[in-house]
Amino acid sequence: MKFTFSLRAFLLFLFFLLIEIVIGIYVKDSFIRPYGGDFLVVFLVFYAFKTFLPTKTLPLIIATLLLAYLVEFTQYLRLADVLDIKNKVVRIILGTSFSWEDMIAYTFGCICCYFIEKKIFKQK
Repeated sequence: MKFTFSLRAFLLFLFFLLIEIVIGIYVKDSFIRPYGGDFLVVFLVFYAFKTFLPTKTLPLIIATLLLAYLVEFTQYLRLADVLDIKNKVVRIILGTSFSWEDMIAYTFGCICCYFIEKKIFKQK
């Protein structure tokens, strides 16, 4: 597989990164921060991959969802605590608490991302 650069995907990655940062810093509610952030983080990861990988949408969506599930599974195992990770940024990225609701948010996020790519952007 060769790497490319997609400006559209990169700009969307930056857009979702900005939204995630704003949610992380300024939103302190009980819905958008926990569920909206998880819903949108798969868009962020998908477009990060899409920036450099000229891959069809469905395999990339599946890879994104599996990565999200893997990260959530490491939270179930409390990997950050087991490895005694103290770095706050790393702990935020890895997460520290497992939630089935997060798995649902990742799944819905990937489904929406797939349909946006297929219907709005008309990607293969």
